Amino acid sequence: MTKDEARKKLWLVLEERAPAPGDRLPPERVLKDLIGCSRETLRAALATIEAEGEIWRHVGQGTFRGRAPLGRPVKDTLLLEATTPAELMDARRLLEPQVAAAAADRRIDDDLVLLRRRVEEGRSARDRAACERADDAFHQAIAQVARNPLLVALLRHFSSARCRAVWQREWDRTYRRVGVVEFTRVHSKQHGCIVEAIAAGDAPGAYQAMADHLDAVSIDMGFLKASQP
Repeated sequence: MTKDEARKKLWLVLEERAPAPGDRLPPERVLKDLIGCSRETLRAALATIEAEGEIWRHVGQGTFRGRAPLGRPVKDTLLLEATTPAELMDARRLLEPQVAAAAADRRIDDDLVLLRRRVEEGRSARDRAACERADDAFHQAIAQVARNPLLVALLRHFSSARCRAVWQREWDRTYRRVGVVEFTRVHSKQHGCIVEAIAAGDAPGAYQAMADHLDAVSIDMGFLKASQP
């Protein structure tokens, strides 16, 4: 079997066994049997896919789907592995309303163009992966507008946690339950409310709009109970 043939079969295995960023691939001894090639050919195919940014490998931890977490210490990777989706949403609900308030105090006109473009990208998303990417890009853009490098780094850290398989499974279940309309219409409307508060320089309003949005996401994902009327 040639390297190219092995790569094609390996790709099919990845789509079945490790479909989401952060998923761990089976070990090499399993992969070579699934593909029906030698270990040398398998490693050549893995190297090709790794060069394309579709997988990354860490000695002692395994091979993972997605791009390598460049510059991240191993202890940070292990922290992400130990973080549950509920804990991630709790951290976001504690931090991101404050970030939105800071963005309202510090925004300039060019920032509003970026933020509104991010809202439109979410509104035009047509599948689960596109919704996830657009939502992640929107929340990271808020941190950029707040103009604090540490806040930007923290939001990127949250983004890395969202690439993990356990988060992706929760997101997929939520997406299947509430559907594309919820993410493209309701959540985009909430994003728009956040941006308009930021545009108005209304820090308390931006704080509340972000808090309301993340509460709604937490309710959708089953981490928070809806308040009774």
